[in-house]
Amino acid sequence: MEKIKLGTIVGISQDPRPAFERVLELGLPTCQVSISAERMAQEIEPEAIRKAAEETGIEISSIFLGFQGQVWNRFKGFPTMGFVAPEHRERRLGLAKQFADKVVEIGLNNIFCHVGFIPDDPNDPVYTGFIEVMKEYVAYCGERNMEFRFETGQELPSTLKRTILDIGLDNLAINLDPGNLILYGKAYPLDAVEIFGEYVKGMHAKDGLWPNREDHLGVEVPLGEGEVNFPLLIPRLKEKGFKGPITIEREIKGPKQREDILKAVKFLQPYL
Repeated sequence: MEKIKLGTIVGISQDPRPAFERVLELGLPTCQVSISAERMAQEIEPEAIRKAAEETGIEISSIFLGFQGQVWNRFKGFPTMGFVAPEHRERRLGLAKQFADKVVEIGLNNIFCHVGFIPDDPNDPVYTGFIEVMKEYVAYCGERNMEFRFETGQELPSTLKRTILDIGLDNLAINLDPGNLILYGKAYPLDAVEIFGEYVKGMHAKDGLWPNREDHLGVEVPLGEGEVNFPLLIPRLKEKGFKGPITIEREIKGPKQREDILKAVKFLQPYL
């Protein structure tokens, strides 16, 4: 069986080449690209992204759809995040469609996104309205031969599985972030894989510690120092059909980020 490829996640500017050069310097063959829908609509040229990836030889495995104004914590994030937040849905749906069109121009076939804090109650009006919006957007992606992937972490795994079934379209998948499951206090990653493992098409290598009662989030830590059991998780994902890539994500800046990414590469090698 071919080994799983590794990559990292990068944000890009109007000149995307430096971001791809950083991936190349790390010795990694793939990356995920993160851009807000607002910046994609106003500043970023798809052709520049495609050209920079080709010239550096870096494979873009997926592209992250973000939105400006989101609050990334368990206490204040609910009314701000993704497509779940009712007051933002209409505007974000339009932006997301523009985003999808530009991703097609880049030559990619999938998008992943934090859709928000999905309600656990299937009868909650917030949930039912959210499902209708997602059906429209996922169908829009499907018409362009694109897959939509849910980034995990802000919802229970069982709720995410139900969401996929309720949307009911065949171009849905999951980008598993096991660290997020811990940071948001939602689930052990191994348990999550038992619930929705067959949908996992991408994975973040990120580790973390559980939140305390007062914490906005748990604490992100270097790979192998948190609660994610990668030596068990990766083989179990393979049993479910996962083929990669695995994208290393370390949400800090500066020299320590590079150091931790390189340590993560060594840590993951035996399990690929």
